[in-house]
Amino acid sequence: MWILISFWIVALLTVAATIKYRKPMLLTVPFFAMIGFLFVQVAMVPMPFWDTVRFVFSLR
Repeated sequence: MWILISFWIVALLTVAATIKYRKPMLLTVPFFAMIGFLFVQVAMVPMPFWDTVRFVFSLR
């Protein structure tokens, strides 16, 4: 639950910063945060990395 709340906080802060500083590239920050979270979760699986990646993408 705290992960979801932190993603919402990051998203709200980046929207506010984008409006304040007029830098639309700041809107990419939440996407990079989600991608980083995905890599951390994949790294926490107790299998070799490539086996984990193959397993995740072979799910239907």
